[in-house]
Amino acid sequence: MSRFRHALSARDAHITTLRLVIVVLALLSAGLWWGWKSAPENLTIHNPPDLRSGSTRAWWEVDPSSVYAFGFYVWQQINRWPADGQADYRRNLRAYSPFLTPSCQRYLAKDYEDRDRRQELSGRVRGIYEIPGRGYRADSVEILSRDAWVVTLDMAIDEQYAGTPVRDLFIRYPLRVVRADVDPQRNPWGLQVDCFDGIPQRLSVPDAEKQGGSS
Repeated sequence: MSRFRHALSARDAHITTLRLVIVVLALLSAGLWWGWKSAPENLTIHNPPDLRSGSTRAWWEVDPSSVYAFGFYVWQQINRWPADGQADYRRNLRAYSPFLTPSCQRYLAKDYEDRDRRQELSGRVRGIYEIPGRGYRADSVEILSRDAWVVTLDMAIDEQYAGTPVRDLFIRYPLRVVRADVDPQRNPWGLQVDCFDGIPQRLSVPDAEKQGGSS
């Protein structure tokens, strides 16, 4: 009789152990499912432009050259008015709003209103481009943190009104760029321009530099 009771106790203990194992496996499966569910479907990897020597970096690290390329592209597109500044500037601000922080959107919207009030947009054509010889270099991007940078853009601006040149100048923009993974469908870069990290400065290109660039 005692042997029968011992066999029943052993069976019950074994069943209890199996139940505990099943519960642990269920919890582990639930944890793995949650980890898989919460993992991002897409990752944006920023690689430097020259990969001949290879590149090893964390997936979240953004190369300064990518930050510079982003800042230059967005700023040039926003400030390019091929036909009429009043229509082009407004359209650019709307089209590139995913690449701008909310505070920068408000700043540029006010800039549009101020320029429009001063009659600086209607009929105005603007071109903006890099000053030759002053493109990306090591000191063009200041790393503030893992998620913030200051991009220095040396750009030339020319404006015309009714075919007549009205402005031709060189400006250095200290552009602030931040990480913002807010909408990968509309902003695959995962970056946004946060306007200026200081006051833009007017530049005078030395004659020697001009001659060197034309030779």
